[in-house]
Amino acid sequence: MARFIFITGGVVSSLGKGLASAALGALLQARGFSVRLRKLDPYLNVDPGTMSPFEHGEVFVTDDGAETDLDLGHYERFTGVSARKTDSVSSGRIYSSVLEKERRGDYLGKTIQVIPHVTNEIKDFIRIGEDECDFMLCEIGGTVGDIEGLPFFEAIRQFAQERPRGQCIFMHLTLLPYLAASGELKTKPTQHSVKELRAIGIAPDILVCRSEHPIPDREREKIGLFCNVRKEAVIAAYDLKTIYDAPLAYHAQGLDQAVLDAFGIAPAPKPNLAVWEDVSDRIHNPEGEVKVAIVGKYTQLEDAYKSIAEALTHGGMANRVRVRVEWVDAELFEREDPAPHLEGFHAILVPGGFGERGTEGKIKAAEFARTRRIPYLGICLGMQMAVIEAARNVAGLARAGSEEFDHEAGVKRFEPVVYHLKEWVQGNHKVERKAGDAKGGTMRLGAYSATLAEGSHVAQVYGTLSIEERHRHRYEVDIKYRDRLEACGLHFSGMSPDGRLPEIVEWKDHPWFIGVQFHPELKSKPFAPHPLFRDFVRAAVETSRLV
Repeated sequence: MARFIFITGGVVSSLGKGLASAALGALLQARGFSVRLRKLDPYLNVDPGTMSPFEHGEVFVTDDGAETDLDLGHYERFTGVSARKTDSVSSGRIYSSVLEKERRGDYLGKTIQVIPHVTNEIKDFIRIGEDECDFMLCEIGGTVGDIEGLPFFEAIRQFAQERPRGQCIFMHLTLLPYLAASGELKTKPTQHSVKELRAIGIAPDILVCRSEHPIPDREREKIGLFCNVRKEAVIAAYDLKTIYDAPLAYHAQGLDQAVLDAFGIAPAPKPNLAVWEDVSDRIHNPEGEVKVAIVGKYTQLEDAYKSIAEALTHGGMANRVRVRVEWVDAELFEREDPAPHLEGFHAILVPGGFGERGTEGKIKAAEFARTRRIPYLGICLGMQMAVIEAARNVAGLARAGSEEFDHEAGVKRFEPVVYHLKEWVQGNHKVERKAGDAKGGTMRLGAYSATLAEGSHVAQVYGTLSIEERHRHRYEVDIKYRDRLEACGLHFSGMSPDGRLPEIVEWKDHPWFIGVQFHPELKSKPFAPHPLFRDFVRAAVETSRLV
């Protein structure tokens, strides 16, 4: 039966609960334990799938098709444990489940209340898969005191109370602000945050204190005294040069030992941190540098492309180089020539997105990469724009475009080289969708298999002819244009097993030009870089040597 670690936050948001949770999971693995991490989010959306990237950052997709918070990406990248639908839940999903049960009559006419019905639903969710791992780490989104988070805090309080003593602990992240005028770290916000937590019946066992400055022993003692936490369980969390220093940094501060002490696990297994020492060495001691342009439409918020940025870092680590990413707004190329902005880059990546805004700029970026023979990786919409560019400028289809843009404009303007995907095979059954369907959870989501063409570039990159990758899209390149495009040199090198859906395209006569309908960045890890990103960065290195 799993031991439970509940991670909460206070004082301010964005303290790094997700990163702390992921790093702790990695440290527990290094000591030989199995872990699973999950996220409980207080927002009322059923999931983040319909949220704007500017609102919530990227949507991380699991193998089983869940649209989840980007923190699950941290969990996977640090532990290698594939997330599932049961590892992410929101208030919206909890309330939807409770109301569905009420409509079915499952509550036998009782008055439905937050306590016990909503809190029971949350506890049921927490219990899922508890026999599958040694430690279950549950992060609660938001900060203590947020009104929408109260049911979650009450649920974990009840959960810990109902479990045998010593099976649950609470880890609380806070901020120690530094006042330059007085030259002091202030502990009062942390004290108030813990006071708020204790007022709802939760006493933290471990405090993780974010700070820009070293925390003196006297301040640790003060925090421990006023917050009723052992001094050794007051863990400093300093700003790091890279997130991949987090496991080693938290270990140096004694976080994993504090957790094992809180559970009374003694003697503690010694950690094997060789993997993270190698990760740290590769990221801090590069042997070169390449410049990669990400031409996207959500470039004002880097979290919108979080997994892509991290996957490029992983590709750099595999090649012992630093990848210097620059974010380029695709709309810029709708007004200006892309050449002055893209010259000097060693590779170009065009990521996914929704809607017509910025797409003509992405098409120009694909054209620049094709004609200048610069390595190009197009992901999801980035692949579709590369196909449209080929159709317009090489295959002679001047009106080539996407049905998505016609749906958005309400008029037919394009020849739909990219069309709305109305049906596909998932497992052993057929899925059908209509353009007017509800938006939430209706895309082609999750892991699907693809068959690669023998002798193709991607087959060489992957080292196999059969792959499985995660998808998140509702528009698809139309197979009826395949012959015409292949006659011009754009090879359809990856297809769905039934041969109906294009998964990968590549230019045969180009040094490195690949478009993929799926999202390879979601499966990349620092200790296991995704093959596409590893080889994409390798190609960028080759380009840098020619400049």
